[in-house]
Amino acid sequence: MTLFLVIAGLVVVLWVVFTFNRLVRLRNQVRAGWSDIDVQLMRRHDLVPRLVEAVRAYAGHEKAVLENVTELRAQAMQTSSPARLAGLEGQLEAGLGRLMLLKEAYPDLKASENFLKLQNDLVEVEDHLQYARRFYNGAVRANNDAVQRFPDLVVARSFSFGESEYYEADEGSRAAPRVSA
Repeated sequence: MTLFLVIAGLVVVLWVVFTFNRLVRLRNQVRAGWSDIDVQLMRRHDLVPRLVEAVRAYAGHEKAVLENVTELRAQAMQTSSPARLAGLEGQLEAGLGRLMLLKEAYPDLKASENFLKLQNDLVEVEDHLQYARRFYNGAVRANNDAVQRFPDLVVARSFSFGESEYYEADEGSRAAPRVSA
């Protein structure tokens, strides 16, 4: 009987250690995913002022679009909550879309080598950002599944592992940008 209790106790300890280590790995994947998103957002935020200046040189009277993009960038740089940041970044993405559409109204802007380079850089950043968002949300899903599933939730709660926030765009940021000529 004593041998059975020792073996049962050992199995429980091994299960706790295995579960704890898996929860740490999942939490670290969420953190790494968020870090990847943060890197891409910083790249985007670095491009915004240069893009605004390139457009301003050709389309000075499009002041509202330029100010909106600049303000959204500033707000996004000060926000750390994935849910709030996703909404701001969605709005910023729509504003950048409107900014990019201005090239149709200004043929000289379309021909600007600087603008075209910035536009290509922005497209590249958006592609990387899309991948980083998918990776992050996958890591969040795996983490949240693990901390909610019984019996793993016993270990998760005992060691203060919690759920993570998804990176979700708000409804308003999903609309296609419109620019009137």
